[in-house]
Amino acid sequence: MTTSRTPPIQTKLPAVGTTIFTVMSALAAEKGAVNLGQGFPDFNCDPRLVQAVTDAMTRGLNQYPPMTGVPALREAVAAKIEAMYGHSYDAGTDITITAGATQAIITAVLAVVRPGDEVIVLEPCYDSYVPNIELAGGTVVRVPLVPGTFRPDFDKIAAALTPSTRAIIVNSPHNPGATVWTREEMLKLQDLLASTDVLLISDEVYEHMVFDGQAHQSAARFPGLAARAFIVSSFGKTYHVTGWKVGYVAAPAPLTTEFRKVHQFNVFTVNTPVQYGLAAYMADPQPYLQLPAFYQRKRDLFREGLKRTKFEILPSEGSYFQCVDISRVSDLGEADFCQWLTREIGVAAIPLSAFYGNGFDQRVVRFCFAKMDETLNTALERLAKL
Repeated sequence: MTTSRTPPIQTKLPAVGTTIFTVMSALAAEKGAVNLGQGFPDFNCDPRLVQAVTDAMTRGLNQYPPMTGVPALREAVAAKIEAMYGHSYDAGTDITITAGATQAIITAVLAVVRPGDEVIVLEPCYDSYVPNIELAGGTVVRVPLVPGTFRPDFDKIAAALTPSTRAIIVNSPHNPGATVWTREEMLKLQDLLASTDVLLISDEVYEHMVFDGQAHQSAARFPGLAARAFIVSSFGKTYHVTGWKVGYVAAPAPLTTEFRKVHQFNVFTVNTPVQYGLAAYMADPQPYLQLPAFYQRKRDLFREGLKRTKFEILPSEGSYFQCVDISRVSDLGEADFCQWLTREIGVAAIPLSAFYGNGFDQRVVRFCFAKMDETLNTALERLAKL
């Protein structure tokens, strides 16, 4: 008699379970809480963008596009980067359209990291970085950003560099810390890497969300960084369509050649009508040029409301996140506080400890303000009880 049995497997990611974002979103739904935890908008994108994609579908642009991406979209990306950051990328050899920024990052890691290579991550960091490195067989080297300010500590970064260092992943504007690297900090990074063969994976998905008159310091602005960098960005973040999962990578041709070798086998290409729609929509730069003001108004509305609480409001220089110190509100640790806040107050947040490998708890939690004003005001009314 034959019995059914699933053969055992040894997990490649033993430390990975259900993410905190899934846990908190499920709890928020269960409790009817306002979900300021997971980082996505609850409002619609520009109807013109939907129409542009609809027009592409109607025109029959529904079959495979080129593996590297629709030429018109790659050309629009190259033109945008040159206009904003002064660096010229060749749309044919240097720009690749990806199935979102997360796919872009793992593809870059798989393209260049081999077993035994070390990759520096700056904690707290987005939760895909470490598993990506581990799947490539690399060794994760965790370097903390300065607690409280989330600024880079260049002495610690320098100390982490070894002959085995293959790459460093940098994220600005920063998730979850909402900091923006300055020109001086980018120049320090450029000087630090100048004598090495270390590659840079620059996660710039919040590039158009920089506040208070600051300029986003893309790695593309710095020739010494651009020459060694995979620069990653996200149409989903920029145009309020996170579910479309479309992003891009800009990198010098030798790096792009290796990137595309992996890209063609882990996703091959990205859905065609959305690419054509995005290309048409990008003819008008105003939507991304106006994004800083759009999100700064939401940030300011949210911060003003938080003044009615006992939270210590930390700076939010960029991204669509706001961190607060909970020390004057509760004696609970971050994770327990977020559970309590969701259940008892009706607002979901994310503990920063979830972004550290060792669960470092500094009594700070993160809110997302990429929400309708009505959503933010409802959350603020509930938080005012604190």
